[in-house]
Amino acid sequence: MMLELKVGDKAPIFTANDQNGKPVSLANFKGKKVILYFYPKDNTPGCTAEACDFRDNYQSLTSKGFEVIGVSTDDEKSHQKFITKFELPFTLIADKEKEIVEAYGVWVEKNMYGKKYMGTSRKTFLIDEEGKIAAIIDKVDTKNSSQQLLEAI
Repeated sequence: MMLELKVGDKAPIFTANDQNGKPVSLANFKGKKVILYFYPKDNTPGCTAEACDFRDNYQSLTSKGFEVIGVSTDDEKSHQKFITKFELPFTLIADKEKEIVEAYGVWVEKNMYGKKYMGTSRKTFLIDEEGKIAAIIDKVDTKNSSQQLLEAI
């Protein structure tokens, strides 16, 4: 069983490829506030609503000093299509090896129509300038995810 991350914990550091195959490391964001959001799959209704909400509020989030990074286990090509289709202005990380989802405790057993399978649970972490977890949103409201985040802090 994995350790569950809590507010105040140091955020697990990771390096993985973004949609363009460029390595992105959480360590590069020291001194910035990072919205690290995990979502199950590119181009699915809930994930699209969530990504578009972050897109629509991107200017106000960045003006408040936030960086937005999405993570799913989809590959770079899938992320590129998702970004192009919905004009997403932020980085999407391709966690194909499932290292980040496991480090953050979001790779979980899911149950759909009585079928159990492993998948990414939708969860958002706010990481402060020091690299510590400042807020965790477990029950993400996909259509209002950025507002929900701002209310949590």
